[in-house]
Amino acid sequence: MARRGSLAVVLSVVALAVAIGHAYLWRRLVHDVGWPPSWSRALTWATIGIAVATPLAVLAGRVVAPRWSRWWLTPTYLWIGTATLACAALLAVDLLRAVLGAPTPRAGALAVVLFTLVAAAWASVEGRRVRVVRVEVPIARLPRALDGLTIVQLSDLHVGPILGRRFVERVVATTQALAPDVVAITGDLVDAPVAELDADVAALARLRAPLGCYFVTGNHEFHVDADAWCDHLGRLGVRVLRNARVTLARGGASLELAGIDDDEGAPPQLAAVLAGRDREVPLVLLAHRPHVIRAAGREGVDLQLSGHSHGGQLWPLPWLLRLDRLGRAGLRRFGATQLYVSCGTGHSGPPMRLGAPAEITQIVLRAHG
Repeated sequence: MARRGSLAVVLSVVALAVAIGHAYLWRRLVHDVGWPPSWSRALTWATIGIAVATPLAVLAGRVVAPRWSRWWLTPTYLWIGTATLACAALLAVDLLRAVLGAPTPRAGALAVVLFTLVAAAWASVEGRRVRVVRVEVPIARLPRALDGLTIVQLSDLHVGPILGRRFVERVVATTQALAPDVVAITGDLVDAPVAELDADVAALARLRAPLGCYFVTGNHEFHVDADAWCDHLGRLGVRVLRNARVTLARGGASLELAGIDDDEGAPPQLAAVLAGRDREVPLVLLAHRPHVIRAAGREGVDLQLSGHSHGGQLWPLPWLLRLDRLGRAGLRRFGATQLYVSCGTGHSGPPMRLGAPAEITQIVLRAHG
């Protein structure tokens, strides 16, 4: 019940944001430009129609199976991404007008439209690409026998109405080509129930790593029955770490891997998960949200792997996210604990990326400080 309530709040916020955004677009690109009356009326009604249809399409996508809803959700989310870019560009132009007194409304509108078309086209291309990012992480107490151990991190795939079977197969093939020692999926894997996506995620059964393939929940799993998904992934050969830890051994040396749920309805479990462990043994924590780093530091975690933020995904959010040290993508140190935040392997909402490329992350552990 609580999760349905939070989902209703999210959808209400989306509807409000859509209404405000379209009102702003209409004001600046229709009303202020001075189009001929017939054009102005047509553009006004088109704006109203799109503003009403957009949240209804998103809501319908929540109750219809992905194989059907992708036909309208893909163009809907493309429009949301394009409108976001247009609003951001308009704000920039308005700031310039306030400071410099230029350009004129029509010239500014034309500049915004041109920028938006180019940026949206490029963002759509980038939304289909996934890069391999290699990151070397020195860990002071890592045994020499584990030097060079590789963890391939997948995060925020958001398999569902837009990203499906072919995307998962491509991600699995790229992951296997990296010959990882460990595969770690750090949440938000899916956006629909098991019955609607079992064929789309079937390729995960082909993931192979000598020290295992592991998964921790993200917040989106709890919107679509996390328990059912955890059971299903177990049948595919992916081990689910739900507030649990395991020991990984190679060459007579060991490393601990822990994972915690991202259940907003339950208190944090990290202290209980790590209770009684040998603090001389290095530990890597899988936690969907970066903010867990505060508790991880207190518990002596060596490295935390997270996602959730998507690196902002679409400009100008990647730029704004630089103000948030916890949420922005990349590797940072918090005392003795290091945090790596993935930009995400898929995307949520608009199938677009600008300023935050999707990634499959090859984490290489190094035995030196």
